[in-house]
Amino acid sequence: MAEYQFIQVERDDAVAILTFNRPQVLNAFHNEAMQETLKAVAALNADDAVRVILVRGAGRAFSAGFDLKASAERKMEDVSDWERQMQLQFDFIMQFWHSPKPTIAVVHGFCLAGAFELMLACDVTVAAEGTRFGEPEVRFGTGIVAMLLPWITGPKQAKELLLTGDDKIDAADALRMGIVNHVVPADQALAKGLSIARQMARAAERSVRLTKRAVNASYEAMGFSTAMRTSLDIDVLLNAGTSPEKQEFARLRKEQGLKAAIAWRDARFRD
Repeated sequence: MAEYQFIQVERDDAVAILTFNRPQVLNAFHNEAMQETLKAVAALNADDAVRVILVRGAGRAFSAGFDLKASAERKMEDVSDWERQMQLQFDFIMQFWHSPKPTIAVVHGFCLAGAFELMLACDVTVAAEGTRFGEPEVRFGTGIVAMLLPWITGPKQAKELLLTGDDKIDAADALRMGIVNHVVPADQALAKGLSIARQMARAAERSVRLTKRAVNASYEAMGFSTAMRTSLDIDVLLNAGTSPEKQEFARLRKEQGLKAAIAWRDARFRD
């Protein structure tokens, strides 16, 4: 099995367990981690011995989302730079939706922004009690890479969450909104995810694969791919442009560090 620097891939019989492994930064996704994941998932998709892919995070979080420190250091000169970057992020998320094999997310701690979207792209989600969910992008002038939430929950709930940038959704509310399938004690989350994965792995492989294809085809009939592509194009323009909030967040991040920038962002939304 291939060796990776920022992820781990293990096997539990026919279940592949992919672990994001940057715990020192809450498993934030930088380009190298995304590229490794794309390579690993492609290999798992091609491996007939793998029936199910389960994804999780090392340490105290599933993931805090895209790595803001890495993005600040990245040289982005024009729209084409943003197109390439956003396409990488989009493909990284959507590989779990498009995988021919069932994908299961087991989340804990933080599951925010790009990680939230990746979790939504998986077929099933098991959440540990205490997990914090949300999409804070509008609070500092950026946007949604993969606009999956309106397809998973209702439009009113999606709009409230996305337009406020709320990133303090708890696991119980995520369950109520249909964002996750199960909420279990933290020490039982992986076991629950593996239990579901093993049931899928024991089912008839061809039936599982074609049934997932059929479910996804129903979304395609409703214009899913067109909507996702349009949303990504809008997000490229949003990120390539600027706003007072985005400028101030970037200034604070550069002069005082990411922690100070996030504190400024959050302080603006306290009642």
